Amino acid sequence: MRFFLLLALLLFPSRGFAQDVRPVECRFLSFGSKDSASAIALSDKGEEIVCPLPSGALSKKIVCFAKGDKIPFISAADRKPLATAAIPSGVRSALIIFVRFTKAENLPTDASGWRVFVIDDSPKSFPDGGAYVANFFADDIRFVIGEHKGMLHAAGSHGYAMPKERDDFNMAPVIFEFRNGEKWRIANESSLRFLPGMRYLIFAYVDPVSGRPRINTYQDLADPTAAKP
Repeated sequence: MRFFLLLALLLFPSRGFAQDVRPVECRFLSFGSKDSASAIALSDKGEEIVCPLPSGALSKKIVCFAKGDKIPFISAADRKPLATAAIPSGVRSALIIFVRFTKAENLPTDASGWRVFVIDDSPKSFPDGGAYVANFFADDIRFVIGEHKGMLHAAGSHGYAMPKERDDFNMAPVIFEFRNGEKWRIANESSLRFLPGMRYLIFAYVDPVSGRPRINTYQDLADPTAAKP
C-alpha cells in the first residue's frame, strides 16, 4: 500500500499536472505464462484500475492513463512493481502484451521478469483484416503471409495488410521459418482465413519446456466497446 501511495504521488502530484495525463484505451494479453494474472494501474484521480492479463485472448478495452508517455503497473497478487508500458505520444489505443521471459533467454525485462510490448492499435500499425508479427525468438525469423514476405530480427515486429491473394474461402498460406546456424527450418506451415473485422497476432518464441521454436497465433475480433474505470 505504501508503494502504491508513492506511485500515485509520482504520477499525479497535483492538479496542475492534469494536462500531462492522457487516457489510453488498452487491451491486455499475457504471453509466456501458464496462468492468467492481473495488474493494477492508476486513474487520473489516483484510483485503482484492475487490468486482467488473460493468456488465451485479448481482454476487453480498459481506459488507462499515461503520464509522461508511461503507464506503470503493479501486480494485483502481491502489490509489487510489475512493469512499465511506454506509450508513444500519438497513441490513443494500444494492445499491451505482458511477455514472460526466463533468464536463460537473456532478453531485457523489468525486475519482475516481465517485459511489456506495446502495439499501436491503429489501422496504420495493425491493419483491419491483417496480421501483426512479433519476434520473441533470440534470432532472425522469416515468413510468408499470403503475398507478403518478411524477415524480423530478435525483438522486431511489423504489421501486414490483409493478403490480397486468398482462395475462395478467404484462406491464405502462412509459413514461418527459424534460422538454425546457417540453415532455415520451417517451424509452422498452415493457412489462415483473412476477413474484415478479424486480425491476427502472431508471436515467434522458444517453448520454455521443450526449448524448441514455436509460433502462437491469436485471433482478434473487432470490439469497439471500451470498459470505463
